[in-house]
Amino acid sequence: MAAFRDIDVVVLDVLGTLVDEPGGLRSAIRETVPAPGEETVDDLLDLWLRHGEREQRRIAQGRRPYVTSETLDAEAARKVAGRADVTDPAAVTRLATAGQRLSPWADSVTGVEQLARRLPVFGLSNAGRTTLERLSAHVGLRRHQALSGETVRAYKPAPEVYRLATDTAGCPPERVLMVAAHAWDLRGARAAGMRTAYVHRPAGDPPTRRDHFDGYFDGMGELVTALTGG
Repeated sequence: MAAFRDIDVVVLDVLGTLVDEPGGLRSAIRETVPAPGEETVDDLLDLWLRHGEREQRRIAQGRRPYVTSETLDAEAARKVAGRADVTDPAAVTRLATAGQRLSPWADSVTGVEQLARRLPVFGLSNAGRTTLERLSAHVGLRRHQALSGETVRAYKPAPEVYRLATDTAGCPPERVLMVAAHAWDLRGARAAGMRTAYVHRPAGDPPTRRDHFDGYFDGMGELVTALTGG
């Protein structure tokens, strides 16, 4: 695809794009809550995700000082445990670190490895540094750098997170490609001057008709072909 011939650096979102965050949290909830029904698991997962989204918005609005994703996950785990009447401290602590043991999508590890042979590849995530380090070790992703919003004390789609990626890349934003399964993430990257590519994932945030990204792909394989020619 000619549109990507001038890309110097690829930046990949992590949670939801490279790893199955909802699926991993769902599994951790099932392991923690005694004999939960699927409806219960859905409700508890929604409680977890809504807490994280709400608190990240509050931080962005200046209504709460920045805290890491590990803090937000611990808060979410306590909320889930309280709703499900789980009182074992060890179980709650393990639930709080579920985000460090997420599974990759089937094409993630191979796709990232193939890209990394041809181009510098960064991960850019709202996950804190500790979570990113442990998740990378757990999954075995080959990346040149893993960048966390913790470095700039902000969460995507705050512009300073994308500037972290372009500053680290050391090239103009229009030569940096942001890849994500979330349209909201790509809108933020586009506003920061980056190129954008949407990769479909089952639990992602699909584009609307008003979105205009540089590429739309069904998976990492298609993205690799577009960037490397095969």
